[in-house]
Amino acid sequence: MKSGLTSHKADYVGITGSVLCLIHCLITPVLLVTSTLLKDEFLRTSYLSLDYVFIAVNIVAVYTATRHAPAGIRTSLWGFLTLFALCIILEDVGPVFEYAAYVASLGLVGSHLYNIWYCRMRHAH
Repeated sequence: MKSGLTSHKADYVGITGSVLCLIHCLITPVLLVTSTLLKDEFLRTSYLSLDYVFIAVNIVAVYTATRHAPAGIRTSLWGFLTLFALCIILEDVGPVFEYAAYVASLGLVGSHLYNIWYCRMRHAH
């Protein structure tokens, strides 16, 4: 029972991390253009490096959530996480990586939600 509770918490952390990353990625261009706060190079670099914090949070969340998950959910979570991390790292190469990162982040949210649903259905029977 305890492993299921830990897995649920990890799923919620993963969902929160992915949604916050989506929000961060959507408002960054607006802030870079309109805000005088991000004109300072140190603050701008610090703000943009949050991407790597989101990758780290999602790695921990996916690792914890997949310890007792079935193979399909495990593959989905690790696949979307890999795509997400690669796209964040390569987003300066081309715009396709930025859009793929949005898709991967939404895939992580969906996979975590499915894992929560699956665990509840498994414990209900």
